[in-house]
Amino acid sequence: METVFISSSIPEDLRERLARSYRVVDVPEGTSSGFEQYGEPAGWFMDGGTPVDAAVIAQLPSLRVVSNHGVGYDSVDLPAATSAQILVSNTPSVLDNAVAELTLGLILALGRRIVASDRYVRDGSWEREWPALSHDVHGTTLGVVGMGRIGRRLAELVAPLGITVLYHNRSPRPEIDESGLAEWAEWEDMLARADFVSLHTPLTQRTRGFFAAEDFALMKPSAYLINMARGAVVRTPDLVAALRDGTIAGAALDVFDEEPLPASSPLCGMENVILQPHNGSATEETRRAMVELGVRNLERGLRGERPETPLNWDDIYGG
Repeated sequence: METVFISSSIPEDLRERLARSYRVVDVPEGTSSGFEQYGEPAGWFMDGGTPVDAAVIAQLPSLRVVSNHGVGYDSVDLPAATSAQILVSNTPSVLDNAVAELTLGLILALGRRIVASDRYVRDGSWEREWPALSHDVHGTTLGVVGMGRIGRRLAELVAPLGITVLYHNRSPRPEIDESGLAEWAEWEDMLARADFVSLHTPLTQRTRGFFAAEDFALMKPSAYLINMARGAVVRTPDLVAALRDGTIAGAALDVFDEEPLPASSPLCGMENVILQPHNGSATEETRRAMVELGVRNLERGLRGERPETPLNWDDIYGG
């Protein structure tokens, strides 16, 4: 019976389903060495907290399939896995609604000062004076960085609010522009016009640290940044500086360079920041759908079949 590593939460019924065909072994999230105590895996069900780099791959010569439970796969060295003929998959699409919904919630929370107003009531400030006014969200402009599935769903959700959507990819997407959902804009133009800038780009060598001081300087002082991508997409020291000196009005962050975010982070002490614990896909329904897709991908890959959402099938098998 082949061995399958599990380094992510999985419902008991899905664990039992795998256990009917494979020897299932729990391997702590983040493990990068000492695999001899767990056995030789044919497959690995994991999430973004576990590195699968060239050094890990070299220790696991029997590994054939890595099923990543999540849409981001920056913890996997995809070229190294492909070179070793290891099939890698992720779980996109099933989380689009959940992430877009949370982004919409953060837009409303920032514009209408929902979190700040909650604190205002709780700490007794309302007993002394009325709070500052918030701003209409209707009629504002949203800049979306990375018009993929989540970006498109977000554009659909904000449309009834009368929000104008601009987006920036490396090149325009004609089907998006023709649909009327959003309009492609040059980078500088989008940042200058947007009241909210929402990041939905994957973390790659090109996007690591790409949003920096010069980009904050292009934004309105009244604008907000929302990061739903990866923490490393933004240069955190530049973000902290922009928030402190009023270059931008505030931010809502679901992802960070270091997770969990330490309470000692300067971001935790800022009144103009809304923080979320990497919560984009964190609904019971979405997480279940992600795990189910991840398990199906693992099973199909181990049978030599094309997973539903592969990352490197064509590179390995030629289409």
